[in-house]
Formats: sequence, structure tokens, C-alpha cells
Amino acid sequence: MLSTIMLTVLRSRSMRLVPSLLSTAHVRFLLTNLLYVIALLALAAVSCSSLPAQESDQVHITPRAQPAPTPPPVNNIVDPTLKTHTKPLKVDVNLVLVNVTITDPMNRIVTGLEKENFRIFEGSNEQQIKHFSSEDAPISLGVIFDMSGSMSDKIEKAREAVVEFFKTANPQDEFFLIAFSDRPELLSDFTRSVEDIQSKLIYTVPKGRTALLDAIYLGMDKMKKAQNSKKALLIISDGGDNRSRYTESEIKSLVRETDVQIYAIGIFDFMGRTPEEANGPALLGDITEVTGGRTYVINNPNELADTATKIGMELRNQYVLGYRPNNDRHDGKWRKIKVKLEPPKGLPPLHVYAKTGYYAPSE
Repeated sequence: MLSTIMLTVLRSRSMRLVPSLLSTAHVRFLLTNLLYVIALLALAAVSCSSLPAQESDQVHITPRAQPAPTPPPVNNIVDPTLKTHTKPLKVDVNLVLVNVTITDPMNRIVTGLEKENFRIFEGSNEQQIKHFSSEDAPISLGVIFDMSGSMSDKIEKAREAVVEFFKTANPQDEFFLIAFSDRPELLSDFTRSVEDIQSKLIYTVPKGRTALLDAIYLGMDKMKKAQNSKKALLIISDGGDNRSRYTESEIKSLVRETDVQIYAIGIFDFMGRTPEEANGPALLGDITEVTGGRTYVINNPNELADTATKIGMELRNQYVLGYRPNNDRHDGKWRKIKVKLEPPKGLPPLHVYAKTGYYAPSE
């Protein structure tokens, strides 16, 4: 078709020319016709080549005109054989965490045990250990310091013990100090400075009676503002309670409800004691044992500092076991815990210290 058009144009116009009489005007005329033909050819080529291009554009924009369904996220793609029509299961990821101390027959701390060496039971049911750690985690520490009149001849050694206890702290730890006699008093709020604690102790004067249970209550209440998840109290006292408003049963119930380990150093005089003082070791033992701590009974005030340091080191070398209870009922009931040890062969009998239970959530 194009060639026919081209020939027609040339013939119609070249008939007017005489070859022998070609001039500059004639040459221009021929060139103009030639350019006209070339333009026609280019236009025809563009028209022909535009067809496949239009087909390609349609393929490209088809998804836009009719968008395909958005594929589900990768984490929702499951094996078809696992699909069910049940509602999604809500899993309670809260772990029960248990701090565990292991000692040998000489009361030395045992480190280096592995997860496989521990078994944990809630009631009679063994639980699967989901978390295991033996690292030194930051601690919130509080000291409950007896400033009653009977501490007069022990006060200097007791002050030294407090300072030594806090010297085992790490930079991330925080600690506070509560002194008590007729009533408890917060001498130093949470701090990371041992010097602050020491300066407050200098001006304390032993006097009055012993409101030990009230002081423990204040310490537990103070722990509600602790920044670290691991919490511990150290009680330093020389006798039982003879002044508190809170009862022994109320405090025992309180410490069972909170996740705070309690240690105690009892400086007991076994001669000429009052009934309250005679009950001191048993009272402190009951309170500390349920939390996974323990009570150290000493006769010589000179042992105070070393004992406090030992407790501080014990807190640094504990194992932490975590499990998700098989019993997921939120019934608010007390659940007993028992940690059992399966040590490597060749070790002597080892002693396990851990909290004896916890209250299940009520909601």
C-alpha cells in the first residue's frame, strides 16, 4: 500500500519534468516529494508498531483495574491439616519464678549446676521448667534494722554489718534502710549510695521497745516501689516483737502474697529472755523460710559483718527457675512449691532453699 502511494506521487509529479531541463528548482521539488513520502512511511510504521505496545500496557495495568486479593501475612499461613473451626486459644504467658539457693554440708554456696539438675513440683504435679538462669541480676534490697534499747551493746557491730551487706551490691542495685524501736521509721529511701546509708546510721540511738512486725510491714510496702524484679529484705534484730500493731498471722500472710525474699540475722540472748524474745528465732524462721530466705542465728556480735556479707553473696549466686503452671485456674488459692535436686554424681548431699509456695491469681 505504501509503495503504491509512493509511486503514484512520484509519477504524478515527475510527468511534469523534462529530464534534460532539470534545474535547481526542479531538484528542490523532487526532494520535497521524497521527504513527503518518507514522512508517510514513518507514520505508517508508527501506527503498525503501536498495536503490540497497547497489548503490553493492558497486561501491566490489569492488576490495578482488577486487584487480586491481598495474600495473608506469612505468620498466618499454616498447614491445612492443622486448621480447625475452634476459637483461638489465649495463652497465659506469666511464669512463676522461683529463686533457689544450693548449699553443701558446710553451708557453702554451690554454683555451676545446670537446668537438668533441677525438678520443680506444684503440689504433686511436676512442672516443665521454661526458664533457667544463674546470672547476677540487679536487686532491690532493704534492711530492717533493730534500734530498740536491747541493741545498745551491739549497735556498733550491727551498723558495720549493714554497711558490709550493701558493699556486696552492684551498680544497678538499689537499697533502703528502715530502723525500728517503738515504731518503724524510713531512714533512707531507695539509693545506690552506701555512704548515704552509713551517714544515716551514725545518728541512730538505741531506745524503746521492739515493733519488729510493723517494721516488716513497712519494708514490704516500700518494696512496691522497687525498680528491680528481684527483691530482698534483711532483718537484723536481737529479739522478738513486743510493740507492733500488726499480728504475727497478718505478717505471715503478707509475706506469702508478695515475691520478696527475706533473710534475718538473729542475735539472741538465751539467758533471761522474755516470752517475746524466746519466740524470736521461731518467728523469724517462719517468716524467712516461706519466702526462700533463711535465718542466721549468731551468739557473737562480732559475727554480724561476716554473716551479712555471706547473705549478700548468696543473693548474687542464686538459680532462677521459671515455669508456667499446669493448673491455669485463677482461684486465688495457695499453691505449694517443691524444688528437688538431681546433682551430678560424686557430690555430697546438698540443701535446697526456695520459697514454699505462692497464691494463684484471682482474676
